[in-house]
Amino acid sequence: MPQSRPPVARTVPALRKALAPYRRTGVALVPTMGALHAGHIALVRAARKRARRVVVSIFVNPAQFAANEDFGSYPRTFGGDLKALAAEKVDLVWAPNATAMYPEGFATRIEPAGPAKAGLEDAFRPHFFGGVATVVAKLLLQCQPDFAMFGEKDYQQLQVVTQLARDLDQPVKIVGCPTVREKDGLALSSRNVYLSTAERAVAPVLHRTLKDCATAIRKGAAIADRLAAGREAITMAGFTIDYLEARHAKTLAPVASRADGPIRLLVAARIGTTRLIDNLGV
Repeated sequence: MPQSRPPVARTVPALRKALAPYRRTGVALVPTMGALHAGHIALVRAARKRARRVVVSIFVNPAQFAANEDFGSYPRTFGGDLKALAAEKVDLVWAPNATAMYPEGFATRIEPAGPAKAGLEDAFRPHFFGGVATVVAKLLLQCQPDFAMFGEKDYQQLQVVTQLARDLDQPVKIVGCPTVREKDGLALSSRNVYLSTAERAVAPVLHRTLKDCATAIRKGAAIADRLAAGREAITMAGFTIDYLEARHAKTLAPVASRADGPIRLLVAARIGTTRLIDNLGV
């Protein structure tokens, strides 16, 4: 039978005390904002393959939400999250509150460049990657893991975090894990709970469009033409599109042809009140 619940650390001193015995056997960290779903559990299982001890952080980071975004209504399911993590035999949950993460007088913020300034998510959420970089840097310093697991669904974020760890000489391997999807292709996301029944039926259009574009580009279609057709298909389905772009898979620089390097297609669009993102390699 699974344990009733994993140990939970709420303060940095408690976290460090709990982690001290694990150092010699290896630690993998899975950073989350809670509202766990099968995608998060896949990260936990990937972490278990890398290290003997698995730590999951649960922290809804206010620094990465703008005033007009959904920080207050972001799904919070801590009790259910603990049950799911107990079933996976997670060794420790790091669940600080905002005061523990950003105590009174906190005055330092990381402002990443490189992939964080690619004109994708940063163009629509200019505050976002500063908040992500700051909290991830703190999590890596607090937990000092050997590995840290991030899903490829947030592809630009994965590149930003990889750059951050490299630039700050963090002794951790950032591991990107494949996107987990519903049977109809919709990428799993905590925000999917916001979708109405009708919106949920339309949501897989994003993934289907990415697949269609990737197939056509592999067969030699002009990238600009396929992206234009893809944007039209997404808009006709009822989305308000933020972007559909083809970028270099590592640098996120724009690409004009397959000769420009490995390609990643990235999309963000809104349906109703819900903003969805996805990506796919070509």
